Order: sequence, then C-alpha cells, then structure tokens
Amino acid sequence: MQNKYILVIAVTSDNESARIIARLLVESKLAACVQIFPIESIYTWKNEVCSEGEVMLFIKSKAALFDKIKTSIKENHKYEVPEIIQIPITDGLPDYLKWINDCVG
Repeated sequence: MQNKYILVIAVTSDNESARIIARLLVESKLAACVQIFPIESIYTWKNEVCSEGEVMLFIKSKAALFDKIKTSIKENHKYEVPEIIQIPITDGLPDYLKWINDCVG
C-alpha cells in the first residue's frame, strides 16, 4: 500500500477556478476529494517579490493517476506555471484509503 495513494497540492488564483478544477477532477474520477483553502502567498516571479491571495487545493487520489491529474489541471488553469506537486501518502486509516481507492478510476 506504500505510496499507492497521494495528496496533490495545486494553487489557483480564485475560488471559481478552484471549484472548476475540483469538480472536474472528482467528476472524472481522478480524485476522491478536493479540499479548497484560501491562502496568502509570498513568492518570487520574474525577479519580483509578489504577495497575492490565492486558493489552495488538496487533492486525494492514487499515484497511478498523477499524470492525468497534472494534465487536467494544466488544461484548466490560468497560471503560466501552476503549482502542481505530489506528496506520497505513506500511511493512513485503512478505511479512508479504501474509500479513495473505491472513488477513483
């Protein structure tokens, strides 16, 4: 079971974009669940320090689907270089992990 499941973190510019991506991922069975959080990001972009309100998505899925998740986000994202990172889930409540497995393709 190790590294079979993942948490994908992605960031969008606003709630509407986040909801569109989240619904798309869940409806296409690429994610079991997507949680949406308002955040403030301070970052460097094109040699300037920027500060923006953004929206973070926590996407629960299987490692085997990461490439499809990444493609789907990139195709529906406004940013030139969107944040899309994968974090392996090395352990968790077995019933929760089974639920993820049952929800995604």
